Amino acid sequence: QVQLVESGGGLVQAGDSLSLSCTSHGRPSTKYAMGWFRQVLGKEREFVAAIDATGGANSFGDSVKGRFTISRDNAKNTVYLQMNSLKPEDTAVYYCARGETRYESTIATEYNYWGQGTQVTVSS
Repeated sequence: QVQLVESGGGLVQAGDSLSLSCTSHGRPSTKYAMGWFRQVLGKEREFVAAIDATGGANSFGDSVKGRFTISRDNAKNTVYLQMNSLKPEDTAVYYCARGETRYESTIATEYNYWGQGTQVTVSS
């Protein structure tokens, strides 16, 4: 079994930075892509960022390109999301997910393990 645990969410002001972490417990996730998605109550889950199994390739949603970066430390079974220049519209619950393959994907249905989510709130 795999359990993903996110941390690092919180309340920040517009323009601030915040770093999220997601640690995989149980069976290692080192051979799988990892992704971050976010969701606002009443809206569909939105793709944020993804990274392949080796950390050599990544993808970003259009709304976060140039502001967010994703990285992973396979020795620690942890993936990170560094969020810079935060905007109020970045406010959401952020979810970490493990992909079904080693290749990163922007599609939520191609991820089969999900964390519980961590709230990020950006005030104006």
